[in-house]
Amino acid sequence: MNQNKAYQIRRSARAKRARIIVTSETIEVVAPFGMPEKQIHKFVAAKQAWVESAQNKVQLHVDSISKFSPEQYKEGSLIPYQGKQYQLSVKSSQGQALSISFEKKFIAHVPEGVLKTLSTKGLSEQLRHALISWMMSAAADKSIEYIHKYAPLCQLYPRSIKIKALKSRWGSCGIHDDVNLNWLLILAPVEVFEYVVVHELCHIQERNHSAAFWRLVDRYCPDYKQNRDWLKQHGSSLMLGL
Repeated sequence: MNQNKAYQIRRSARAKRARIIVTSETIEVVAPFGMPEKQIHKFVAAKQAWVESAQNKVQLHVDSISKFSPEQYKEGSLIPYQGKQYQLSVKSSQGQALSISFEKKFIAHVPEGVLKTLSTKGLSEQLRHALISWMMSAAADKSIEYIHKYAPLCQLYPRSIKIKALKSRWGSCGIHDDVNLNWLLILAPVEVFEYVVVHELCHIQERNHSAAFWRLVDRYCPDYKQNRDWLKQHGSSLMLGL
């Protein structure tokens, strides 16, 4: 691996040994808290050939998968949301900032001056950023809704819940019961988002993926296998985001 190719180190209480996670954008080393950083660097150096091979495979996979999002954001583009595709309508507004609303379709309210001055590419990028912001807010609202639905059923309550732009995971539950969820779940079918919430709540009681953990998930989400399979099948496309 090229010496200037950066990788991130993430400490985990669950990790018994170091492991490397390679995505299209990052190289992450998950290591136990007690493992010296010098030892981690040696571990990565020894895995140089494997990392390069994994990067090549990931890139080939990325090149072969199709995105859920449109190539360009403009009038009539189809936007993924909760497992479906909705049209985008671009309207001129008298407001000072670009905003997004949703009424059976996505409506972008774009200041008249912006419409007149931005290039097609520039407007597309602004619409994309505005939609991402809207989606993250929607994901935060939905996550709270699902926590309020399932936490009392499971009698498992997170200390906090945050929506994040996670690079390689759909969710996580920290050692202090802090739940993080990937905002991209708002693009997936509703039941898939709910499954991930249940999955992370169950980690408050069961810290690994043992048989006991999956029994607990099954108790509150009987269709979890179907939702898990959806993520396995479509997760790579979903991870490409908007």
